Amino acid sequence: MPAKTIDEVISALDYIIEKECTNNSCMAYFPILYRKVTVRIKEGILNNEFENNPRMEKLDVIFANRYIEAYECLGNNHPFTKSWKNAFEAAKTGKLLIMQHLLLGINAHINLDLGIAVAETVGDDGELLDFENDFNKINEILASMIANVEAKIISVSPLFGLLDRFGKGREDKLVSFSINVARDGAWLFANQYHISPNKKDALNSRDTIIAKLAEKLITQKSWLLKYLVKTIYFFEKKDVPQIVAVLKKD
Repeated sequence: MPAKTIDEVISALDYIIEKECTNNSCMAYFPILYRKVTVRIKEGILNNEFENNPRMEKLDVIFANRYIEAYECLGNNHPFTKSWKNAFEAAKTGKLLIMQHLLLGINAHINLDLGIAVAETVGDDGELLDFENDFNKINEILASMIANVEAKIISVSPLFGLLDRFGKGREDKLVSFSINVARDGAWLFANQYHISPNKKDALNSRDTIIAKLAEKLITQKSWLLKYLVKTIYFFEKKDVPQIVAVLKKD
């Protein structure tokens, strides 16, 4: 059943984290970040930080259900978006960096799901422009949460800092992925989806683009980055429960 409140969203994320952690699966990583973001948004709503707090809770639930439902579709062998399929399949390989798993989830959820969720929250007759300030605030929260998680990754991936040091200036999607760019793209898509007469076609077209971007987050063009990623991965801890315990810390 889809979540109906933020508390139900948090409970669903807790269930996913516990289940994937028990399975020693890398699919536990993204919902940890997402749970932190959800709890922070809940606090913001309670503190009236947004221009329209009831609308923000509605968005949070619609937005979260897109991830939760994709996860459930995977377990039930039901069809779901290519963007999430690529993220989940990559997690099964267990051969990617912790940060890659997080970015694959962020890619599917921000670049595809967020625009749809915003448009559905506003409704066909609503004014999307009224949502822009709160939309930007969500992404500011997400960016701060990612920075917090990146700091924790160092303790379980001692060479992770090399990626930022030697990857700067390169066009490789792994090192050039930007939350700000994703935010701007999500807002543009939200506007396109909102006015689209055929929502299904708009979704499928966007999904194809974002699924291809997921593939670029997995592969590296240059031999230097390929070697660097392999080296960082070799020294990363592989025990999922141990990594989860670190990522969960405030």
